Amino acid sequence: MALIQIVEYDSRLDPANVFAWRYVDPKNPAKSDELGNWTQLIVQESQEAILFRDGQALDRFGPGRYTLSTDNIPILGKLLRLPTGGDSPFKASVWFVNKLHVLDVKWGTAHPLQLKDPEYKIPIPVRAYGQFGVRIEDARKFLMKLVGVRPMLDRGILTESFKGLILNRIGDLIASYLVKKKINVFEVSAYLGEMADESQERLKPVFDDYGIEVINFYVGSVNVPEDDPAVVDIRKAMSERARMEVVGYDYRQMRSFDTMEKLAESGSGGGGNPLMGAGLGLGVGMGAGGAFGQMAGQMAQNFGISGAPERPSASTADAANKCPGCGKPYKEGARFCADCGKPLASLCPKCSAAVEHGAKFCPSCGAALQKTCSCGAAISPGAAFCASCGKKVE
Repeated sequence: MALIQIVEYDSRLDPANVFAWRYVDPKNPAKSDELGNWTQLIVQESQEAILFRDGQALDRFGPGRYTLSTDNIPILGKLLRLPTGGDSPFKASVWFVNKLHVLDVKWGTAHPLQLKDPEYKIPIPVRAYGQFGVRIEDARKFLMKLVGVRPMLDRGILTESFKGLILNRIGDLIASYLVKKKINVFEVSAYLGEMADESQERLKPVFDDYGIEVINFYVGSVNVPEDDPAVVDIRKAMSERARMEVVGYDYRQMRSFDTMEKLAESGSGGGGNPLMGAGLGLGVGMGAGGAFGQMAGQMAQNFGISGAPERPSASTADAANKCPGCGKPYKEGARFCADCGKPLASLCPKCSAAVEHGAKFCPSCGAALQKTCSCGAAISPGAAFCASCGKKVE
């Protein structure tokens, strides 16, 4: 054995990828733990060296050059009870721990998380990935709890060791945003910074327990596979809803338009406009001609449907035939206004014959059209009590 032995970190190892390394004598690996008195220990910047014997950390050294002897390591002298003599070897392993900041440790979901979309209630696969930085803060705790009997601990081992813990914490966080906070997965990107801060706070106590400091935790993306059937259905529904909001209709109105278009394609008439005719026919059949007539009129205006009936001029229309809603003239026999869609004549609830406004009885079957209270006052449609005497409507 050489009188003066030099123990230092292997320069061939990348300190950005190797967090801890146990010294191996390049000339005699089998006797790497036999260190004689006057051994020279060299510790580089951003490193810390720790001497171990029988699993016990004897002392640790920061950057600099040290002479190892029982004089400057009194604990070692007590343990070994060395006899006098400068060349007597003592068995002890030396660990080098890199304490520089490593900021590009990657993390990501190996398998998508199955979460329910808060708006459409459809289970969708959610993926997430990002990166974070680490620094070994307590080298003794790090070696005792994480390294164990390994000769080296690198980036891959560190990432694999904490992968399950990280994904568990991140999965719970993403679920809380989507399920509890009701944030759509397509809008969650606006909360990535907030999620990153919360993730670092959740992971900090766990990493601290292993002597590791978490630095700059980032959530790069939370997304869904574009080709997943559930995602395709949700995107289609969102696109349809956005289109209806731009035009100004809701889902039920849009479905009514689809029905009217199908009726128009089947050949229903309607004053030169098959779509208008389909809408009017459907409205009369359902007892809601006014609402559907108005929707059909709005469709003709908003979508510019060709073939819409032209409004008769004042010279050709009867001066008495004016819409009670908008005041525009209409053709004799028309049931709905071509301008505003309001009904121009009431329908008998019994025989569906057209009756004039204000009529109390149907001219076709004689059915009563206007309810009256026992006090003789007229009762408005849908009223529960008489507006004159307050009596409950039977």
